[in-house]
Amino acid sequence: MALSINIGKSTNLGNYRENNEDSIEVKPFPDLIVAVVADGMGGQAAGEIASKKAVDIIPRELRKSITGTINAEATKTMIRRAIVQANEEIMAMGQIDREMKNMGTTVVVAVWRKGQELYVTGVGDSRIYLVRGKKIAQLTVDHSLAQALVEAKTISAAEAKEHKFRNVLWKYLGSKEVGDGPEVRVEAIQAGDRFLLCTDGLHGVVADDKIMQYMAGQPDCQACADGLVQLALDSGSRDNVSTIVIDVV
Repeated sequence: MALSINIGKSTNLGNYRENNEDSIEVKPFPDLIVAVVADGMGGQAAGEIASKKAVDIIPRELRKSITGTINAEATKTMIRRAIVQANEEIMAMGQIDREMKNMGTTVVVAVWRKGQELYVTGVGDSRIYLVRGKKIAQLTVDHSLAQALVEAKTISAAEAKEHKFRNVLWKYLGSKEVGDGPEVRVEAIQAGDRFLLCTDGLHGVVADDKIMQYMAGQPDCQACADGLVQLALDSGSRDNVSTIVIDVV
């Protein structure tokens, strides 16, 4: 029996910000569905512009390059190229307009080729999780200075959660460090899987186990996406909060 997916999405200004620098997008195309969450930065309107460019450019590029005939490795290459294209366009805007000089954005991307696996990747510290059964797994890697210290075995993962550099990014769209694009993970899917794409407005204030518990208790994907945003706000998030929930059925 062929698998299909249902998707819910939600974004909220939050209780403390004057503008929403997050952008989310779900684009259904004939052969694939692209879900993108981006968290902009740079102050004023620059963060909003950077995140909006990311969620516009990446689906646009993937629609042109991913067809029903290419294999998994080629799909991964096309996803990396789409992210590199978004990075180049964001950097170019920053060079042209002085007010956008320091703008950038995180991004996480999930691509479902219909009837096939889910491809996931990210740049920055927005995240993609998989909830399967009673376990939650983080599928993307944060590109923060704190995580870099963890990988260098200078601090522990537990220490990174409270470290002063946990929100300081060394790689994001709008930076040269993106290079040839991030690694793309291919995730075999099964009925009952639930994927979460979210900004640090959620995962920065709500622990992974609490996210999993909430998701396990809310069967509807749209209600789950909305409810996770509200959970973050109720937990004291001082940021914009954005989520996309993908259910495999």
